[in-house]
Amino acid sequence: MTDKPWIKHYEPGVPHEIDADAYPSTWAMSREAIDKYGDAPAFSNFGADLSYNDVDRLSESLAAYLQGHLGLKKGDRVAIMSPNIMAFPVTMFANMRAGLVQVNVNPLYTPRELQHQLNDADTDTIVIFSGSTPVLAEIIGNTKIKNVIVANLGDCGNAALPSPPADERLNNVVTFSDALSTGEKLSFTPVDIAGEDLLFLQYTGGTTGLSKGAALTHSNLVANILQFTLPLADDIREREEVVITALPLYHIFALMVNCLSYFSKGGRNVLITNPRDMPGFVKELANWKFSVITGVNTLFNGLLHTPGFAELDFSALHLVGGGGTAIQEAISNKWREVTGLHITEGYGLSETSPVVTFNVAGRDEFTATIGIPLPSTDVTLRGEDGGEVAMGEPGELCVKGPQVMQGYWRRPEETAAVTTADGYFCTGDIAILTEEGRFKIVDRKKDMILVSGFNVYPNEVEAVVANMDGVLEAACIGVPDERTDEAVKLFVVKMPDGNVSAEDVIAFCRENLAAYKVPKQITFIDELPKSPVGKILRRELRD
Repeated sequence: MTDKPWIKHYEPGVPHEIDADAYPSTWAMSREAIDKYGDAPAFSNFGADLSYNDVDRLSESLAAYLQGHLGLKKGDRVAIMSPNIMAFPVTMFANMRAGLVQVNVNPLYTPRELQHQLNDADTDTIVIFSGSTPVLAEIIGNTKIKNVIVANLGDCGNAALPSPPADERLNNVVTFSDALSTGEKLSFTPVDIAGEDLLFLQYTGGTTGLSKGAALTHSNLVANILQFTLPLADDIREREEVVITALPLYHIFALMVNCLSYFSKGGRNVLITNPRDMPGFVKELANWKFSVITGVNTLFNGLLHTPGFAELDFSALHLVGGGGTAIQEAISNKWREVTGLHITEGYGLSETSPVVTFNVAGRDEFTATIGIPLPSTDVTLRGEDGGEVAMGEPGELCVKGPQVMQGYWRRPEETAAVTTADGYFCTGDIAILTEEGRFKIVDRKKDMILVSGFNVYPNEVEAVVANMDGVLEAACIGVPDERTDEAVKLFVVKMPDGNVSAEDVIAFCRENLAAYKVPKQITFIDELPKSPVGKILRRELRD
């Protein structure tokens, strides 16, 4: 969009453009923060702290182990499958400084999902939480994995914390603490890292039903950190921010916004390992005079309904960032009643590192929009013909900017399918541009379902259920849900002699899909509505 009408809504002093080459790599940016903030606390978890210097020392030891003991070279992929524990940021900074590519894996994945991701990323090394090792043990023989480093709750922190034992079926397992001890005795050889070098493979759903890796470079992340922090310059107090990180770090939202952005400013990330334990979460919040918290609609709603939350000290709180799925006005209004602040909503995707748009933080209003594009970001709304739509008309939201991925890992055809001739990434979300210069999502071009902010792709669920004995075909849609915003509803057509119950289908899905993808509702029907060419008409199922 040539005139960028949203520019006039930028706060005074906010730059319209960022210098995406301000740092040669994300590690260079992080190195500057370590040198600047030294003994300031960077991460807290289960009553223990890691300073910036601790992160430097530990990540160098792990990088030396990966490089010198395992023989990993720049560009090799290292998977990490862990909840929010101290081992996660230590591993991330080790990978970063060694020029390795981090493959972020959901620790709740099923064996089928894990096997696909490890093989697609072509990795032979994984850092994995001990509680997730039974899933790896199921499929390790079908992968190239030969290096397994097992992390525990107490690593780099409260060593007395009990963790589940590693699965006995796994051979040649090395504990995270032993890897650090070995690496401490080795010398690390610094690596030249350029902006175009890969940093993360961030997996996201695809039209085939199999997830694909958004290839994010160092310069993608440097750009998005600057795009996010520069407009908030007056709201980020160096060394003083206490950031509640309950969203998982394997998700790009928390990884970029909470972890990398606030690390660059001397902030402390309080890692919440199990936010589903709401009473325990609120008990932990009571220990902190926190200033920033991010989440999805369901997390905010859950906190509001947990005893003790309303009595917390919110006097330092000045930014509540919401994304992943639409923030409901009723939730934001209730949040403001309790905390004094509305939830500031933004928008992004794995493919955009992730933030594309953000509302102005701290405003005493709820806009019901995703805000305005970040500096150096261009957004156009396009119709079915590929042309720009008129002001106020809905169109597919397409993005161009330094935060947009290189492409999908080893999938040039899929990359081409979401890229316009003039270089915009097509998000699949339908939006309008309001007269106030803000964008508002009104529909999804894709059939994606958003469960508590996590993407569920109908094709994947349908492909799994199609492998079930007694099932002829299936189709799924998203339906409203009070607890998770949307839930998966599955329509199943049985084989003529099929004897399948709803319980059978749900049990089969639990074996093959992460919990948030498992259908909540099962409806048996005689046939699925289809177009003349045989495409399932999910819209008719919704109606």
